[in-house]
Amino acid sequence: MGGSLSGQQRLVLGWLAELAVPADEFPSARDVGVVEFVERVLAEDRPDWLPRVVRGLEVAGMEPDLDVVLADPDGAWLVRLLAQGFYAGEGQYDGQPAAWVMVGWQPAAGGPWEPVELELAVTPRAALADRYDCVIIGSGAGGGAAAQVVAESGRSVLVVETGRYPATDDLTRDHLRNPRSVVGLPAPTDPDPRGRPRVSVVDGERRVVLPPDGRWGNNAFTVGGGTRVYGAQAWRFVPRDFRMASTYGVPEGSGLADWPISYDDLEPYYSLAEQRFGVSGGGVDPWHDPRSIPLPMPPMPRSATTQRLAAAAERLGWGTLDVPLLINSEDRDGRSGCVRCGQCVGFACPVEAKAGTHNTALPAALATGRCTLVTETTAERLVVDSRGRVTGVALVAADADGRIWRRTVDCADVLIAAGATETPRLLLNSAHDGEPRGLGNNLDQVGRYLQAHVYAGAVGLFDDEVAELIGPGVSIATCDFRHGNDGIIGGGMLANEFVPTPAATYDYLTGAGLIPRAGSAGKQAMRREARRMLRVVGPIQEVSSADSRVRVDPGVADRFGNPVVEISGSIHPEDFRAQAYMSEKARQWLAEAGAVRTAVGGAGTPNRASVGQHQAGTCRMGDDPARSVVDPDGRVWGHDNVRIVDGSVNVTNGGVNPVLTILAGSLRTAAHLVS
Repeated sequence: MGGSLSGQQRLVLGWLAELAVPADEFPSARDVGVVEFVERVLAEDRPDWLPRVVRGLEVAGMEPDLDVVLADPDGAWLVRLLAQGFYAGEGQYDGQPAAWVMVGWQPAAGGPWEPVELELAVTPRAALADRYDCVIIGSGAGGGAAAQVVAESGRSVLVVETGRYPATDDLTRDHLRNPRSVVGLPAPTDPDPRGRPRVSVVDGERRVVLPPDGRWGNNAFTVGGGTRVYGAQAWRFVPRDFRMASTYGVPEGSGLADWPISYDDLEPYYSLAEQRFGVSGGGVDPWHDPRSIPLPMPPMPRSATTQRLAAAAERLGWGTLDVPLLINSEDRDGRSGCVRCGQCVGFACPVEAKAGTHNTALPAALATGRCTLVTETTAERLVVDSRGRVTGVALVAADADGRIWRRTVDCADVLIAAGATETPRLLLNSAHDGEPRGLGNNLDQVGRYLQAHVYAGAVGLFDDEVAELIGPGVSIATCDFRHGNDGIIGGGMLANEFVPTPAATYDYLTGAGLIPRAGSAGKQAMRREARRMLRVVGPIQEVSSADSRVRVDPGVADRFGNPVVEISGSIHPEDFRAQAYMSEKARQWLAEAGAVRTAVGGAGTPNRASVGQHQAGTCRMGDDPARSVVDPDGRVWGHDNVRIVDGSVNVTNGGVNPVLTILAGSLRTAAHLVS
């Protein structure tokens, strides 16, 4: 379906834009070109949105009444899209986006600086060798970390990445077309946005969705994976995280289980990851012993807002610590220290201060001369011989003219790091005579126990301006409630939020009901409250379920003809209880810090799987193949030369960001391989 509007529809859209964000001393949404923004979205990004835009315009009519429009779901959605276009920076005012000037936000709060563009040696598909000692599928946290270990051991390595390697400039500009925006527009890190659908099952309804849709369960597909654009919080799991079932029991309907390894097994690799990739911050986490090796860099300087939150926590009797970050607080290893810009989570770092595998492990692997990196190429299945042993990887890609390219590369070992949705898909699509339900899946364990993180948190408004907009923003946390909460299974960490973009601030404030969604009152409230808002948020430990899972749907194929992922499941009631408990703690913290109005967030739809940036669990580790997919060393049961090194092996996902655990686990599994 085309994405064009008629002249009359365009006229009504302009009137509605004027009502959504009217003119005052600053231009209106119509004045800055938001009508043209919507037309570009329909023409270039989401032509499938045209029917919904048209329905919203029909509700508006020729004389739009804002209250009537906002009372209709499609009308309210269209008003939000118009407001998002305005706050994301459409149009200019005194040489800058009007909305940014209005709310006092700027991307270069710590500037000026000299931007860095890091080049990596990407090999053309035509130049690939016939055989490598090891093929690594995925270049994110797990794949990138493993590539360095294996290449430095003297083995030849091929790293296969589905995504591209966009220029840093392409990942530092757009506030709506980025992997952390929830508006629904495609990002440069989306995988083939229209050629890679998935099937999402929510409330029993099956729907084919594309990567920009939240139900797709997206993460960044690019060289470096999510580490290219993540927020870089570098938390360790704690001893109790590895023995959740022993500590709390197994709730009815849950798949909660203990890991087959302990914190002590992973501790040396936590330390190795912290030193190798570079972590700043730290402090005393009450749930694990001091690190065996101190963090290599000090924390970022504390701001006045951080001091305010620290003092409030002390009055509440809570402990706090500086958030550990995979961000240079000072120059290190040839990379700049953080320049404190206002665009961190969801964006590439303009000076490469944020450590991702694209600027640490992969350059080190490539420097050995034994590592080959190929991009925009997908592993569609693992190849087995007549005995069922994996002997290679079948690759597929599309040339610039759309022609399909296929090639099988032989290898001795395979390391899979495609993420907790694509890794089980690869195994399931690798079915053969000996394993007709999928490689490693004779006992129906591949794809089960899908989990991510339900987030807890609260928003607070203050009488004075507390948002200093100095990056990265997140700086102080309390870990007091990761465990030991009466009547709650697990818990989580709470921290102040990254510097939000104006578009994100609009969503936070309107979503919490703290300001009007539109009109003069809404615009003035945004102008007044954007610098008076603080958020405290954090992930909670989920208890998982065997019925939350990834399957493949043979009736829906990607552009290469391969069955796509189907995601189904639900959030366990215990997770809602933990989310409500932690959200109340966040509200108390903000109120004690002086917030005059607070609101807590919801946990989402119960009958929908938890999936997203922190997805995990679908190929979990265990000591019994009847209840797991990989053994304690990461090997797929029955396949001693196939290992998984991403978050899908996580038995539980902690009440913190999991990337450091993925890095540590990958280093451990890769070390076992090369030894």
